[in-house]
Amino acid sequence: MELALDLYQDPELAPPVGGAPGRRELQLVVLKEQRAGTVAEERAGWRCGAKEMDETLAEFFRRTILKIPMTEMMTILKTWNFLSENQLQTVNFRQRKESIVQDLVLLCEENRARLNDAAHLDIIYTQFHRHQKIWDVFQMSKRPGDNIDLFDMEEFKSSFKKILQRALKNVTVSFRDAEENSVWIRIAWGTQYKKPNQYKPAYVVYYSQTPYAFTSSSQLKSNLPLLGQALTVASKHHQIVKMDLRSRYLDSLKAIVFKQYNQSFETHNSATSLQERSFGLDINMDSRIIHENKVEKERVQRVTQEIFGDYPQPRLEFAQYKLETKFKSDLNRGILAEKEEPLRCLVKFSSPHLLEALKSLAPAGIADAPLSPLLTCIPNKGRNYFKIRDK
Repeated sequence: MELALDLYQDPELAPPVGGAPGRRELQLVVLKEQRAGTVAEERAGWRCGAKEMDETLAEFFRRTILKIPMTEMMTILKTWNFLSENQLQTVNFRQRKESIVQDLVLLCEENRARLNDAAHLDIIYTQFHRHQKIWDVFQMSKRPGDNIDLFDMEEFKSSFKKILQRALKNVTVSFRDAEENSVWIRIAWGTQYKKPNQYKPAYVVYYSQTPYAFTSSSQLKSNLPLLGQALTVASKHHQIVKMDLRSRYLDSLKAIVFKQYNQSFETHNSATSLQERSFGLDINMDSRIIHENKVEKERVQRVTQEIFGDYPQPRLEFAQYKLETKFKSDLNRGILAEKEEPLRCLVKFSSPHLLEALKSLAPAGIADAPLSPLLTCIPNKGRNYFKIRDK
């Protein structure tokens, strides 16, 4: 009846005086109902098809949001800047996390979110939790005599993406600009027959106009040559090599390769007197401490400061040394001395903060000062993997 009343608003379709609907009116009502049914079926079919098509994307959003800690949820969502402030205010962040995630996914659907939007959210999460990944360092170089070309970030992105997509059919590449003229690149690898795996992406952090790129360790080692080619060509370099340097702490790796650890990590006052900074040398020092011991402690502190500097060290978790050398003995006899094949062993130093731990060994009296150059050269040489062979 309501449908018929809507049609009566047109003067040409006014009902007969007696109130009984005319033949023409009945035909129009039936036609209107048929059209309404057809539109409803089309919409239902479109929604069903869209749901089926976007089911993978919705699950990707759900799992990405679900791994964000509640203490960081609003910060990350605002950094993402895909959902408006008004939309975020409609979400009850005091309910169960599963319900919060479901509400946020529905808002993403309202905004017609795409795969690239989900990838950007994942990049932001990774930027907040970069220490959860292990980072490798790659160094690029130009040919001798090559001119320094003007760098264009958009050109770099376009070239990088084209190289990967031409070589590999199934791959998705997303970019997000960051501080210090850097760009974060997210790569979801697939194969010629499988779609990209969005849950095991590789990350690349490239600083423009520098020869360094930092990559998260990927399970697909076979794609490393292609990744290296894309980086080299897009950044207009000639060659790329993987450095013997690895850590969970991306900022420390950057400080080491850019030689910034004596600046960005600087927190101490260099004007502080040596006696105030020295380990174990209190202003109210016990007068019974013998003079020789005091002089030795000052020497150890001075040598340690000369080697490590008066600032916090870059953060590395380990240093690994592979030894391949022949056994040497003054006696010139024995089974080991007769072997032509070199001895092989692996020594690994591990610590939550290795360089600070090494820095504290001599002042604590655990090791002699100075320490071996093999232990103290790590920041200067930019490596924490070493191979020791006979000369």
